[in-house]
Amino acid sequence: MNHTKKTGAVCSAGEIIVTLDCETIALPAGRNSINSIRSYLESIALASRRILGELIVDGQPADLCQPISDAPFRRVDALTIPLGGLPVLLLATARQQTERVRAAVENSLTLVLINNPSNARELWWNIAGQLKEPVLTLSLMPEHLCQLWCGTTFHKLRQWQLEQISLIMQRVDAACTVDDNIRLSDALENLVLPWLDRLQEHIQLWQEAARAGARLGEDFTT
Repeated sequence: MNHTKKTGAVCSAGEIIVTLDCETIALPAGRNSINSIRSYLESIALASRRILGELIVDGQPADLCQPISDAPFRRVDALTIPLGGLPVLLLATARQQTERVRAAVENSLTLVLINNPSNARELWWNIAGQLKEPVLTLSLMPEHLCQLWCGTTFHKLRQWQLEQISLIMQRVDAACTVDDNIRLSDALENLVLPWLDRLQEHIQLWQEAARAGARLGEDFTT
């Protein structure tokens, strides 16, 4: 697919400015929604054997794991990474997933208190299904990186983390068995949030190691 690059130029979609790896991109006619622009940028990246790694809409990073809201916008800046940098993208994805479920837990702390016990339990069960997502994403990382960073394999780490999630879910479910929403709120605050905070800290450390490796020119794929 052909595309036109411009420097410092406004794109064809009205006043929308789109850049890919710091070069301005002229959009085909009709590509004026955020998801149509993302799709076009994805196609350009893949044609160059690269992956769309970051999308910034009006200065705010977008969560590439979720549908992006098509609220009015003026500028889209995208960055790609080579296939060898896939672990960097996996770590970013896992961090976004962790931040998203953590925000859901924080929001639920008050919501469970103002709902009846039945609705409060449903709020928790909706969150419970999301806890494993960052762990499964991390399990796609190359094994040698986990050995390097953690001294173990991602297989063993994933098993341990999933066992932790199972234990947390059982304890929070136990708090749901009594019609006392305060116990459920306390369980979310004292069990789920600390586990997510620890996971987030580990991901941040791995991201720093990955960025350091990238600066040194390390190949993550071997």
